[in-house]
Amino acid sequence: MNSSQQLKAAEKKLLPLFYDIDLAVKENLNKVLDALRRYRVGAHHFAGVTGYGHDDLGRQTLDQVFADVMDAQAAAVRVQFVSGTHAIACCLFGVLRPGDEMLAIAGAPYDTLEEVIGLRGSGQGSLQEFGINYRQLPLTKELTLDWQALGQAINNATRLVLIQRSCGYSWRPSLSLAEIEKIIHLVKQQNPDTICFVDNCYGEFVEDREPTAVGADLIAGSLIKNPGGTIVTAGGYVAGKADLVEAATCRLTAPGIGSSGGATFEQNRLLFQGLFLAPQMVGEALKGNHLTAYVFQELGYPVNPLPITPRRDVIQGIQLGSPEKLIAFCQAIQQHSPVGSYLNPVPAAMPGYESQLVMAGGTFIDGSTSEFSADGPLREPYIVFCQGGTHWTHIAIALEAAIEAVGAC
Repeated sequence: MNSSQQLKAAEKKLLPLFYDIDLAVKENLNKVLDALRRYRVGAHHFAGVTGYGHDDLGRQTLDQVFADVMDAQAAAVRVQFVSGTHAIACCLFGVLRPGDEMLAIAGAPYDTLEEVIGLRGSGQGSLQEFGINYRQLPLTKELTLDWQALGQAINNATRLVLIQRSCGYSWRPSLSLAEIEKIIHLVKQQNPDTICFVDNCYGEFVEDREPTAVGADLIAGSLIKNPGGTIVTAGGYVAGKADLVEAATCRLTAPGIGSSGGATFEQNRLLFQGLFLAPQMVGEALKGNHLTAYVFQELGYPVNPLPITPRRDVIQGIQLGSPEKLIAFCQAIQQHSPVGSYLNPVPAAMPGYESQLVMAGGTFIDGSTSEFSADGPLREPYIVFCQGGTHWTHIAIALEAAIEAVGAC
């Protein structure tokens, strides 16, 4: 059976699952529509202001809409956030103080947070350089959370627990909302004052609720991932309890300015429209994930998550087993991208990452992982991580080429 036939067989098998995903999209879209109606969003909200960004009606209304969608007290949606890592760092520096402890409960955090914490690099103002202590709970041998250790891990100095929803560049399962709710319950039992902070990147609109709906005190993410709907040009968000959101925005701007500043550079329409499109775009990415998992498992490669299992984020991992296959996969995806199809991805160093990366990202927004992309660190066992996708049919076209490229190695 050739690659085209394999994909057609997989598509036919997955059509009932695709329909279920569409029903979930409808539910999340209805939630977004309710919020847009509640705050009477109109064309007048698309205008922006200049300079300091004071009294930006569109920005203020978008914050309210976003908080409503996230079931949060408050939110701050800002183009000034450079990335999801930046939004997360603002939350950490906004909340933590010298002598506090941060505990990561799902093993090592995503690579780009290592220098923020102080696990790599020096002299740039990491959390540890400011006297903030750090611990992490290792995963079990089965790469799952150590629930027993978590039940005894919190002490009086544990100011904040970091809950990374997505697997990042690891092979562990990403966290479900039910698991996040259980984590928060265990933490609050031990110390009700400990802040439960969720790195929500890649997880928005995958389920019918967000972590703030199940007790998270604060969440953060990127707008060139799920909630930007593939059209927002830059930015990130924080959401949660009002005082914590304000603390995070005081790190983004300055104490005394906080959430009241920041021009929107005529981006308000895209920010509103991206939020409206987001549930549909996430649904298309999920279909692509299932398709990718199905065909590569059929070819004998380990995949995470498995093909038919419920999704917890928009990342699909494939363990390819060799650097040649990892590079070939990414090059095939790049060649079937709408932008930069003539480019040839090769391994290279990337700011914030420990290992060299090979990245396929022929996207309209630079670095947008809500559009279809694939990348992976050049280290054993050579896993490629596929993310996003504006429509599953594009993913299917690119996968056909990727199957042939990997098979030729």
